[in-house]
Amino acid sequence: MKLNKGEIVGIIGESGSGKSTLLKLLLRFFKIKEGQILYNNVDINRINTECLHKNVSMVSQYTYLYDTTIKENLLIAKQNASDEEIIDACRRASIHDFIMSLENGYNQNVGTLGDKLSMGERQRIGIARAFLSGTNIILLDEPTSNVDSINEGIILKALKNALAMPIRCLSPIL
Repeated sequence: MKLNKGEIVGIIGESGSGKSTLLKLLLRFFKIKEGQILYNNVDINRINTECLHKNVSMVSQYTYLYDTTIKENLLIAKQNASDEEIIDACRRASIHDFIMSLENGYNQNVGTLGDKLSMGERQRIGIARAFLSGTNIILLDEPTSNVDSINEGIILKALKNALAMPIRCLSPIL
């Protein structure tokens, strides 16, 4: 399988078919037993782990938020981000308008583990984090599995608009 810059690829398959495992292999959380993964024609095992993780973001099906403000939760992705960068990332993730509707905007506290927000709102903050980080690759592990159909549509539209590239799907390879 070859992935090109700017391309959105969906890995589809039944539960347990290896989709999450593939993402963990791409992040080198698991050791590759056979074959190889290349990033810009360099074997992933030859890339410094810190460097790899600075170039790849992962949004899992559960976005973990700290009991602090939305802004501080976003700054996890890029500590020195400007307000303009934060707003741009949130617009791209289709969460800015919601944030601005809150009493304290970006200074709104999200509660323990983000419990003051819906799953869809948390997911969109997770996607905004990925956009804000500026990484070359964003891996999404079932980002819509715990949201309603309205939030699923918002998330998928935000991803499509952010990259404006054709989407292709692959059957499970593991």
